Amino acid sequence: MLQLADAGKRFGHKLLFQEANWLITPDERTALVGANGTGKSTLMKVLAGVDGLDYGNIQRTRGMTIGYLPQDGLLMTGRTVFDECLSVFEELLGLEKEMEALTAALAELDPESAEYEAVAERYSYIDSRFRTHDGYALDAQVGTVLTGLGFSKTDWKRQTSEFSGGWQMRIALAKLLLQKPSLLLLDEPTNHLDLETRNWLEEYLRTYPNGYILISHDRYFLDVTVNKIIEIWNKGLHTYHGNYEKYLTQKAERRVQIEAAYKNQKERIEQLEAFINRFRYQATKAKQVQSRIKELEKIERIEIPDEEQIIHFTFPQPPASGRTVVEVNDLSKSYGPKHVLNNVGFTIDRGDRIALVGLNGAGKSTLVRLLSGGDTPTSGTLKLGHNVLAEYFAQDQYKVLDHEARMLDDIGRTAPKVSETELRSLLGCFLFSGDDVYKKLGVLSGGERNRFALAKILVSPANFLLLDEPTNHLDLRAKDVLLEAIQAFTGTVIFVSHDRYFIDRVATRVFEVADGKVHVFPGNYEDYLWRKEGGSAALAEATLKAEAVETAMPIATAPAVAEAADKDRKRVNPIKLKQMQERLKFVEAEIPQVEAAIGETEQALGNFVSADETARQTKELESLREKHSALNTEWEELMEQLEFA
Repeated sequence: MLQLADAGKRFGHKLLFQEANWLITPDERTALVGANGTGKSTLMKVLAGVDGLDYGNIQRTRGMTIGYLPQDGLLMTGRTVFDECLSVFEELLGLEKEMEALTAALAELDPESAEYEAVAERYSYIDSRFRTHDGYALDAQVGTVLTGLGFSKTDWKRQTSEFSGGWQMRIALAKLLLQKPSLLLLDEPTNHLDLETRNWLEEYLRTYPNGYILISHDRYFLDVTVNKIIEIWNKGLHTYHGNYEKYLTQKAERRVQIEAAYKNQKERIEQLEAFINRFRYQATKAKQVQSRIKELEKIERIEIPDEEQIIHFTFPQPPASGRTVVEVNDLSKSYGPKHVLNNVGFTIDRGDRIALVGLNGAGKSTLVRLLSGGDTPTSGTLKLGHNVLAEYFAQDQYKVLDHEARMLDDIGRTAPKVSETELRSLLGCFLFSGDDVYKKLGVLSGGERNRFALAKILVSPANFLLLDEPTNHLDLRAKDVLLEAIQAFTGTVIFVSHDRYFIDRVATRVFEVADGKVHVFPGNYEDYLWRKEGGSAALAEATLKAEAVETAMPIATAPAVAEAADKDRKRVNPIKLKQMQERLKFVEAEIPQVEAAIGETEQALGNFVSADETARQTKELESLREKHSALNTEWEELMEQLEFA
């Protein structure tokens, strides 16, 4: 369908890639990956025909169509959202108008005339084409895609100019999905999408009838949408078959092979050079020397470029807080007539890593601001526990930075005990390298300043972190640094993120914000989805059926019953399995601690101090017993799930 042959491209004086060969097939399902600055977006522009090659050539099959979504910069005006999306069917809409004109003509013409026969024949032809291309379902197609991408029906009638840049990119994506080009090129399509919309897009791409190529920093999104990886590395294109997880494994194996080949080649070169230098001036060895010189000249030298430095950063561990970090009772928040949260209640315990999920506008950011003290509730109480030190990272955190301060100086004041070398390494991981660290914060873009603000939190955290969209503006490398740091963090974290992989690896509980309420789910996002889809009930029902049938039937049929019941259960993927095992260890360690706390509280109740203290201890005891019951229930469910995993 499309082919690159000996392709090369420069960006200024820098060579991005050369001698690149790539045959793109009609069923392409590929991710384009590589370090920042290697030329991923540039190559995407070349494939789209927006940019040209400096070397080699590109061939496209006649009649193929290409749809390209850049990272940003698209702006649409002059039409409603629905009409803008409907405009991609210009040809079909033209046919529809012609059909209307032909219908009117047929009503006026004599059915016995030759002209009527010609018009009827034309109408039949157009109607056939219109039906073949689902012309009668255009409105339904547009509505399905707009709904999937998060547009409400009231949004459909709004002017496109009323929407922000992120929503403009959603409109552009909707148009491309409706066009269904032969080759879809999407550069960071998930940048402006929330978690629910990303899930919809994943499903849409799974059934997309043509080929597509993606650039994305969302690891889970790549794992479930592609079956091939093209990496720009060492100024060339390297192919890996499988999803992103398999690519990482194959890349590590390839690196080992290249290093071994490099070592063998180096040894051979040293042997040849030693022989040549030793016998260069001996006439009796002239023939052998010349032979080795020719061999040396023919050797194509293996190069091992420096890998990007891998940063393993850990938070300076904070002082421990009390067992209860936050206690929320009957919390409500309204903005004028709009009620965001209504009578919400929950408890956050030390060590919790809580993901807030829910549709855009459900109140996730509002809840984080309330917990941080940046906003006040309309009613209800929100009480921080003993020795809780909160640190809040907002989506627009860059607004509170000192615009006149230099980057390295500012982060150095936050972490005086961290060496400059370590600070520069950390900033490099967040895409600030070389002399960038001496820039004033005021000259950075909003995204750059947010990345810097997140790096500052890493070097000097409190024991309760509230992170609103920390993974925005981060590439895969920076996300891994943040992921590892949070996993090793001994404090408490509550965060909002649209990165499925990040949530699955970090979260120990999920709080769903919906309809003004907060619904609590144990486990990570995978567990949350499983429970939302009725997995827990289905598992219990399947187990009961299996037990009943096993009791009534001969023992020989038990394996068949177990297999049938097993089909009702959702297959556990490796990430979820690991998370379940880690959660089980945590729960098993937490249960005796809660039991010890119950004993201490019961003992304290035996010594009367005051009526208020007795009321407080009684309430704490009830809370501990509820937690103990919940942990035991969760332990049983985890054991049951792992037994059948």
